[in-house]
Amino acid sequence: MKRLFDLVLALCAAMVLLLPVVVIALAVRLTSRGPALYWSDRVGSNNRIFKMPKFRSMRVGTPAVATHLLSDPGVYLTPIGPFLRKSSLDELPQLWSILVGDMSFVGPRPALFNQADLIGLRTQHGVHLLVPGLTGWAQVNGRDELPIPIKVQFDVEYLQRQSFWFDVRILWRTFVKVMNRDGVTH
Repeated sequence: MKRLFDLVLALCAAMVLLLPVVVIALAVRLTSRGPALYWSDRVGSNNRIFKMPKFRSMRVGTPAVATHLLSDPGVYLTPIGPFLRKSSLDELPQLWSILVGDMSFVGPRPALFNQADLIGLRTQHGVHLLVPGLTGWAQVNGRDELPIPIKVQFDVEYLQRQSFWFDVRILWRTFVKVMNRDGVTH
């Protein structure tokens, strides 16, 4: 049922968001050198690596590490990067990952391929078996502000509590947080 929900919602969202996606892609291309999309190596279900698209909010040549590990993330942002990140519009291309089954709407956020500490803790607690999500329980409880062990605690709680209605609750809380631009640090 979860996969069917993801497919129907992703197809509907893709149709509704087609024009904004095209406009954002053009804005990225016109305000900075490089492609509109950045394809990031991420860790999916069973620790399988997949390519996850995002609208590019960082300059070409930015190191492939979590933003909080950069000494001064602001130096790497494109002119529209802060807006894309604060509004979460940089995440829209992940509808593709949902459509092809690499991601779900709700699940633990996919780790970067080089976040060994996060991957290790998730594997230790069985979270690696879940399909990663566009949003998740950890995101609505702190997003960028949470230390990795706390994120994994929320991921484990999601693993134990997952249900259709819990996913709906997380989607609603995500919507509210995005509208309030809550929990974004870069």
